[in-house]
Amino acid sequence: MTSVDRTVRPSFTKQMFAGRVASELVLPFPHLAADERARTDAAVASVREVLAGHDPLRAEREGWVGDDLIRELGDRGLTGLFVAEEYGGLGLGQSGYCRVMEEFGRVDGALAVVMGVHQSIGTKPLHLYGTDDQKARWLPDLASGRKLAAFVLTEPGVGSDAWALETRAERQADGSWVLNGEKRWIGNGDKDVLTVFAQSDLGHVALIVEKGAEGLSTGPRFETLGLKANHLQRVRFTDVRVSAENLLGEPGDGFRIAMNTLNNGRMSMGTSIAGGMKRFLELSVEHTEARRQFGRPLADFEMVGDKLAWMTEQIYGLESMSYLTTGLVDRGDADFALESAMTKVVASDTGWFALNRAVQLHGGEAYMDGHPLSKALRDFRIFPIFEGANDVMRAFVALNGLKALSEELPDVASLRLGDPGRAIGILAPYVAGRVQRRLSPERPVGVHPGLARPAAAVGEQVARLRERAEAALRRHGKGIAEKQLVQKRLAEAAAGVYAQTAVLSRATAALQEARPGADDERHLAVGFCKRSAREVARQLRATEVDDDGHGAALAAATRASGGYAFGL
Repeated sequence: MTSVDRTVRPSFTKQMFAGRVASELVLPFPHLAADERARTDAAVASVREVLAGHDPLRAEREGWVGDDLIRELGDRGLTGLFVAEEYGGLGLGQSGYCRVMEEFGRVDGALAVVMGVHQSIGTKPLHLYGTDDQKARWLPDLASGRKLAAFVLTEPGVGSDAWALETRAERQADGSWVLNGEKRWIGNGDKDVLTVFAQSDLGHVALIVEKGAEGLSTGPRFETLGLKANHLQRVRFTDVRVSAENLLGEPGDGFRIAMNTLNNGRMSMGTSIAGGMKRFLELSVEHTEARRQFGRPLADFEMVGDKLAWMTEQIYGLESMSYLTTGLVDRGDADFALESAMTKVVASDTGWFALNRAVQLHGGEAYMDGHPLSKALRDFRIFPIFEGANDVMRAFVALNGLKALSEELPDVASLRLGDPGRAIGILAPYVAGRVQRRLSPERPVGVHPGLARPAAAVGEQVARLRERAEAALRRHGKGIAEKQLVQKRLAEAAAGVYAQTAVLSRATAALQEARPGADDERHLAVGFCKRSAREVARQLRATEVDDDGHGAALAAATRASGGYAFGL
């Protein structure tokens, strides 16, 4: 049994939908043990040393981050961050791994993606589900960078609906498999060790296919708007024979393996984006201090300062969410799928907004070819799309939260969704009615007294989320599956409350430990929570006003006319 298969406590978010604040999951804020911190700090220092000579623009022109760079990273174990030391890796936990991935994101978004594809999703299935023999066979080469890994899921006709794979694997009498189908948009798809997901008569399967296998072909390479130093490939399988020893898990486990791998991988995207945001902020401070207009530095102007403050606040919130979630993984006793999804959504949306503010602060300079922010604009736009499109992730969070709530209501049938990864599907009927009660708000237990007011506000928001979620169930019945705008609002509210909770937990630790600058951190936390609480309130209010019919009618008219139909 792997760690992802054990019985775990319900997630913090599922309990939020039921009106509870599971303080024991989020307080105290998780910290690395001394030995893990030392190994993580050493890995961070090693990455910085290697990347000091990396030129992202040159890598973009050449279309690849460089074999020499991969080799040097591999020689230091940096291509096997979480791989056990017995296989040549560094053996870091999820928090340590994500901290190192932050450094890749700070320097080059394309390099962060190459490393993320190789480690977060390419090598991770072997790490989580491989047998001892499979790990001994492949992990040493992957940890050393001698080989690179790929996660082969997306198909021409299959994107977010990963259950409906068209690639087929037929089991043979000797236990081997014959694989046929086509995949697309596969990072590292032309590299060495491919974890391929396919349908079979026995259910979904995950198969390891090695470069050079007869019937395996790749290319031509996709030419993309950004991430040009990342190989994004078409991959085709024509009667590719895969030995029985190359099956991960059991027949039927493939979908679960894919979803759990992505749940793990999304967290490193969050920290990589946080690393990028820190670089955007540094560039913005440097530029607005040096650039003078109307006789003074740009940084003196109020609207400039507002953007810098917003970026600082959002980085703090994203960091707090990300490392609270990785702490849940490292502890190993709680479901973290919804928290991982919310972190991915918040990171990719907020990272894009922060980048736009940084570009605005730089003015026309950032629009010039060759500027790091110009490159980042091309690179960052994909993040809300891949590893789970953000709107799909919002539906995933909301429907799973609603499912958890429904199971606690005696007069409401269970949603019976089955695997959480298939959260967009048919829901069981509900009994119509109205919410009869107002919950007594809980508040996070263990928050520092200096943060009592935002902690109380979190309790109020959790109670309100429960009320609006129950009202949505009772109002829409089984039709809640199609109410995507309601799902979006509930998911956005849940993410906001989770972010505030993470910030309060982190700031509490700083205050309790009397760290230097702890009071500044308290002010930062209070400001973040106020801003976030206003947005949560807006989202929850919107669930009470049924004005979505106007938008639906306008969308239908727009589709019928083929575009904009209103002349002057």
